[in-house]
Amino acid sequence: MSDPSSDVRAFEAHATDAELDDLRARLGAVRLPETETVDPAARGRDRWAQGVPLADLVDLVEHWRTAYDWRAFEERLDRAGQFRTTIDGLGIHFLHRRSPRADATPLLLTHGWPDSVVRFIDIIDELADPEDAEDPAFHVVVPSLPGFGYSERPATSGWGTEKTAAAWVELMRRLGYDEFLAHGGDWGGNITTVLAGRFPDHVLGIHTTFAEGPPGLSTDGLTPQERTWAEGTRDFWRHRAAYAKQQATRPQTIGYGLVDSPVGLLAWLLDKFAEWSDTDDSPFETISRERVLDNVTLYWLTRTGASAARIYYESHNALDPDLRVDVPSAITIYPGDVERCPRQWAEQRYRHIVHWGTPERGGHFPSMEVPDRFVEDLREGLTAVLAARAD
Repeated sequence: MSDPSSDVRAFEAHATDAELDDLRARLGAVRLPETETVDPAARGRDRWAQGVPLADLVDLVEHWRTAYDWRAFEERLDRAGQFRTTIDGLGIHFLHRRSPRADATPLLLTHGWPDSVVRFIDIIDELADPEDAEDPAFHVVVPSLPGFGYSERPATSGWGTEKTAAAWVELMRRLGYDEFLAHGGDWGGNITTVLAGRFPDHVLGIHTTFAEGPPGLSTDGLTPQERTWAEGTRDFWRHRAAYAKQQATRPQTIGYGLVDSPVGLLAWLLDKFAEWSDTDDSPFETISRERVLDNVTLYWLTRTGASAARIYYESHNALDPDLRVDVPSAITIYPGDVERCPRQWAEQRYRHIVHWGTPERGGHFPSMEVPDRFVEDLREGLTAVLAARAD
């Protein structure tokens, strides 16, 4: 798999002025549908019953067109440390922040969909160089999934979660990290599970916010709370997962709109930030408008709406039901997430759970919604993982 001719090289993100002018022109020429047919008196989540409310979208589009600053985010990416390398013929983009601490441990963070490396951009510095010397420190690596952001778009099928996990092992080897910790949520959680199960000689342990038990497990013996979790997950996949079916079966079809229309892309991604965040109404109760627009603009400028959607085509329901994770595992279930795995189910796959967290707040994007709490829990979990390795 290793390509000896490939070197890790520095990378800078820089959109042309023409690209940004084109984006603003498209935003100014947008054609919008009529207002949703939702009760005008609806409040909170009920306002979003048919998707992104028109008034919210109009306001955000105007902010995107007239006030949003992409250059500020480009500078933020550059400060984090951007690099590219080629693995198995595909260019892989990643952020890499080495800790100044001699006792730091390598840590791989993997994002999912509908996000990107934006998911972790605001916590990298604190993980690498914590203010409190008593807190653990990490050499932080944040790759862009194949087809996302500044990673290349695969030209052939095959770049599913198994191949991506193998690529991550090679990436870490090239950085001098033969052994490392791993964290992920959403597709990143799935890939982290594959990493731990397939490459235990390289993965010291994991932390995930997306635990997946084997399919077909019984609800017998679950606590009332866990039954609520299981019912919520079932309801999600039966009634609120049309986006996944579309991207798993016809990613090319939805991809035309996502690559051609910035407002269509914004609505498609924003809908998930809204539904999957632990908020009463808008995702902007906990996530800044700028970070959501950083994420959407990254998709837009890199033309990855279709290629990112294709991860569902490549890997939907593809996790090996017999895959076991024997390395120490830390799992956190956030109350506002859309899939919450009961511990009894998780234990059927993750055989050495050393930390089980259930915070009071947070949804599918905890590193963006509740970053302080997320960092605290991640540290606790990975500290437990390393202690288990030392025993």
